[in-house]
Amino acid sequence: MDQQKDIIKGCVKGETEAQGALFKKYSKILFGVCLRYTKDHSAAEDVLHEGFIKIFLNIASYKNKGSFEGWMRRIMVNTALERYRKNFQMYPVSDVTELESKMNTNIIVSELSAQELLVLIKDLPPAYKMVFNLYAIDGYSHKEIGEILNISIGTSKSNLSRARKILQNKVRQHFMMPEERKRC
Repeated sequence: MDQQKDIIKGCVKGETEAQGALFKKYSKILFGVCLRYTKDHSAAEDVLHEGFIKIFLNIASYKNKGSFEGWMRRIMVNTALERYRKNFQMYPVSDVTELESKMNTNIIVSELSAQELLVLIKDLPPAYKMVFNLYAIDGYSHKEIGEILNISIGTSKSNLSRARKILQNKVRQHFMMPEERKRC
């Protein structure tokens, strides 16, 4: 704990060794956060670097309330959301509507590893992925998601529902035998 305090103090002073130590200690954990909100590794790396710049610029404002890692995670999520808002595009939902009519909602996801599930989440349309990550993984309420993404509570709920249904379909296909997949 004292080592972390020393690293934070060094970062406040702008010491490059302390900044390097902080990056080395937390970059892998925070990269995972960034990866959940971006389309690929390259975009996640961009968010990670931009987020660390914000951390270094604002580290003096950290007041030891709550965990330091939680404070940094919040910065990474906000950085990813800012990037998402800049690049936001509307995607057609006709494919989603078609998928919804074919889905069985009683799929058991427990057979999947966390890594396999994250890969499936990564393939969701961006708006659905954002809402799913914020709600299911990061624990935000629909009201908070609406404020963060500038959407209505109803849109947040709808996007979450559609994301879940898409994931259920992907999970079902994952467990199908090859001959069953050909029939779909």
